[in-house]
Amino acid sequence: MSARALLYCAGGGIGDSLIASVVARALHGRYERVDALTLPGHEETLARVPDIDSVLVDRGQSESDLAAQLRAAGYEAAIVTWATARTARVAKLAAIPVRVGQTRRLYSNSFTHKVCVRSETGDVITHWSQILLDYARAIGCDTADAQPHFISTPADEGQADRLLASTRRDFALVHPTCAISPRRPVWPLDGWVDLVRRLQVRFNIPVLISGGPDDLPLLQPLLNATGAFSIVGKTSIGGFAAVAKRARAFVVMHSGPMHVAAAVGAPTIGVFPLQADFPDRWAPVGARVQVVRSSYCCRPGELMETCPDYACIQGLPVPRILAAVEALVVA
Repeated sequence: MSARALLYCAGGGIGDSLIASVVARALHGRYERVDALTLPGHEETLARVPDIDSVLVDRGQSESDLAAQLRAAGYEAAIVTWATARTARVAKLAAIPVRVGQTRRLYSNSFTHKVCVRSETGDVITHWSQILLDYARAIGCDTADAQPHFISTPADEGQADRLLASTRRDFALVHPTCAISPRRPVWPLDGWVDLVRRLQVRFNIPVLISGGPDDLPLLQPLLNATGAFSIVGKTSIGGFAAVAKRARAFVVMHSGPMHVAAAVGAPTIGVFPLQADFPDRWAPVGARVQVVRSSYCCRPGELMETCPDYACIQGLPVPRILAAVEALVVA
């Protein structure tokens, strides 16, 4: 086997980098060591991926300085899954002989192997993990296991122990937000209130609410209305994963935490409310997952970033979510 390859996944959210980690698994079929280069906010996530040997961080330093660091490591191949002019130039400046990246871009000539991203040709069905594995296939690497893996550390487990010390053994976990939520003026909670109350009654277990620190003002009315327990802003990503895998069921908006929970083996129900969500592409990948898509008819062209009212979240398909929870709990 050759010595060393690099997975350059510096963009998007933590879910994007976690899904990209399956490329590292494919590269391990040919390369003895596979490192990842990612954004500062993704370092903690990728450090818990067993397919990645070491995590480097693109902190926005000069391209020449970052390239010099990579050149010194002696990588024989680099796959750039989040291609930008910067990431393409850095890989080329680092003199990595095999460089795989996206075609149809002004900077694509920086790559030695150019890959057409299937979604750009109208594909809305293929899962993103398979689309990213096309990059590895371009240099003869592949894997039959396209499920991201995430292993919580003893410190993560300790954090979960402390947070759950006063909670009964059985509990459900609900994550009602995604990255865009705190940045939008409206985020309806009535659907989530209805869901949490029905989970409490149907399964007679406590419900915990999770979210990031910026989500707390948004989610406080939900906590007040339901009496649910809050772990909002109280966990690292590893601590969250350790809590999620102990949950009897985890109901979550499509988001980075959805992918982390599925990767750690939590029984995960991913909720995709908008018609533009493409759940076939972004579904959680794991041994115990369900997907619920709303039948709400969005106005043409509406996206998560531009929707004025999020009516689909206001009217979550609660009976269908409960049915998905039931399927995982019984299983």
